[in-house]
Amino acid sequence: MRPLTSDLLLRAYASGIFPMARSRDENRLYWIDPERRGILPLDAFHIPKSLRKPLRGGRFEIRCDTAFETVMRACGEATADRPETWINDQIVRLFVELFELGLAHSVETWRDGELVGGLYGLALGGAFFGESMFSRRTDASKVALVHLVARLRHGGFRLLDTQFVTDHLKQFGAREIPRAEYQERLADALDEQARFDRDGSIPWELALG
Repeated sequence: MRPLTSDLLLRAYASGIFPMARSRDENRLYWIDPERRGILPLDAFHIPKSLRKPLRGGRFEIRCDTAFETVMRACGEATADRPETWINDQIVRLFVELFELGLAHSVETWRDGELVGGLYGLALGGAFFGESMFSRRTDASKVALVHLVARLRHGGFRLLDTQFVTDHLKQFGAREIPRAEYQERLADALDEQARFDRDGSIPWELALG
């Protein structure tokens, strides 16, 4: 089997496919190209009313790219609600390489000096491929998602790919689109020159559609 490299991974994402492992303990990866793809429209992002208070109250400190691998490892941990994950050591290794190239990013929520939530993903052109998120405090991952969208809108991104749609993401406006439509949106987004801003002070209100 051909070794999976970060360069091959980039070409796969640019073609609309992505890898997953069946479990975090399995070494083999599988290429996924779903018939219906999850996206979170950046121009119609919805922030639930219940989340406005923690956003306004500054309950969490927002940082970007300060604990990338730690975020990935936390996303791959088993929890009561998620006993199995698809993030194995090979995926961690490849994404850490992409992070070192400035292409992968994390948005982190901190409280009292402790990392309590966050997410990570890959930026290519004007497309951001959201990979996974974790939360150790109420609303920590949701706040990270809002701040991600604020950065994507601020930086000129056109597409936020969520791969699949979960009930968690539906409350923010996530929806499924056919593969052909996704490919068109992806091609348009890849032509854009967007910028991911690591500044933790970008206001969350920029996420509002």
